[in-house]
Amino acid sequence: MTKKASSSFKEKLFKKRLGFIGIFVSIVVSLLVGGGSVYYFMNKQVKELETANQSLGKISSVYSTLYYNYYKQIPQKKLTDGAINGMISALGDPFSEYMSETESSNLNDTMSGSFGGIGTQVEKSSNAIKVIAPIAGTPASKAGIKANDLIVKINGRQTSGMTLNKAVQIMRGKVGTKVTTTIKRNGQTFDKTLVRAKIPVKTVTETLDSKNKSIGVIAVTTFSQNTAKEMKQAIVSLRKQGAKSFVIDMRNNPGGLMDQALKMSSMFVKDGKVILQVASRSGKPTIYRAGKQFDNGFKVHEKTVVLINGGSASAAEIFSSALRQSAGVKLIGTKSYGKGTVQNTLPFKDKTELKLTIAKWLTPNGTWIHHKGLQPDIKADYPSIAYVLAPNVNKELKLDDSGSSVESLQKMLNFLGYDAGKENGYFSEKTQKAVEAYQKENKLTVNGKADTKTLTTLETQISQKINQNDPVLEKAEEELR
Repeated sequence: MTKKASSSFKEKLFKKRLGFIGIFVSIVVSLLVGGGSVYYFMNKQVKELETANQSLGKISSVYSTLYYNYYKQIPQKKLTDGAINGMISALGDPFSEYMSETESSNLNDTMSGSFGGIGTQVEKSSNAIKVIAPIAGTPASKAGIKANDLIVKINGRQTSGMTLNKAVQIMRGKVGTKVTTTIKRNGQTFDKTLVRAKIPVKTVTETLDSKNKSIGVIAVTTFSQNTAKEMKQAIVSLRKQGAKSFVIDMRNNPGGLMDQALKMSSMFVKDGKVILQVASRSGKPTIYRAGKQFDNGFKVHEKTVVLINGGSASAAEIFSSALRQSAGVKLIGTKSYGKGTVQNTLPFKDKTELKLTIAKWLTPNGTWIHHKGLQPDIKADYPSIAYVLAPNVNKELKLDDSGSSVESLQKMLNFLGYDAGKENGYFSEKTQKAVEAYQKENKLTVNGKADTKTLTTLETQISQKINQNDPVLEKAEEELR
């Protein structure tokens, strides 16, 4: 339930979401105490209300003028939605938006049910849709879509003027159907045609470490309604299998429901210690402390480390910072994303919703990490080849060609042990001989040209080799020995 804003001293905001896909949190605006303070507050509110009424009168006048005098008839809903979107756009905040009924439904599906889609967590960038992280095991992840990729087109439609939820709506659809995304990465643009699949709601997976069976590895893909429950089940299961320490993998986790982050953090933090601070513009931050109200007495005392990277955002950063600052848990990986604001959703009778940033969240020691992220205690990452833009498989590369695609080809061949020469973007005779050697060894047509089959095979082998070893997990294993 959400109450409309008024001049009352106390306003309760319910059903709050934080993060790229939403977060729940409760905030109470405190009552001002003291006669002079109350008088000043009321007087200020009255003046602000008078100014607001004048502005609303102007908006109403423009609305009526457009509706009755524009040379052709305009649906009232179109004008209303346009006015609302215009006001939100004036905020300059990519996390505040007005959602249609379909967009609102999609958001709720993400939180509570499965859906057909490609499996990307995204945000609105200035002129495109930006990938925060692909969800593990989904079409997007399998196709090699990466964090920070820009989706500039969806099925041929430009995303520059598209709302975030409109983009999500187009990318979702019936399982088994296709969607083509045009990706821009490091200045190069290419298409990825993906087959929509059922995106799983399960957000926590667990396994014993392959090298050390006393280490339990828990991967959390996002924070939805049952994530804390799944986390508890994962820990109980791993304990039964002999786990004596834990790796919590928050890499490429774009966030989610804040109540789940609070519940999970409290499991690892001593009762009474700060998990999170939430500061609205009205005053003193609300402090959340670990305790039974969040974890029901379930605690994790085993040694733990947390893995993060540039795709770890929002609720994932709340969890990571809480464990780091209030439980002494080490963070391993690369700098996190840096998303430190709280959103409130206000539902309307027509099933549309307004999502508005109403506060910022701070780490236990009061740090605001917005646009800064969390720095790991131990730096570790995949080799640089993992971030090389794969050449467009539909464009053949041959002798004397030049450009970034050739440079990527040279890097990939050199990584696999084929001497392609200097990685300068020029398809030299040495690069041609490396291609021929690769084709011969992999039983492909030997023509010295990087054709579709050659590039596809090369990209697959690179991916397989990278995934054979996880340098970040290896650092975690060393830390837990």
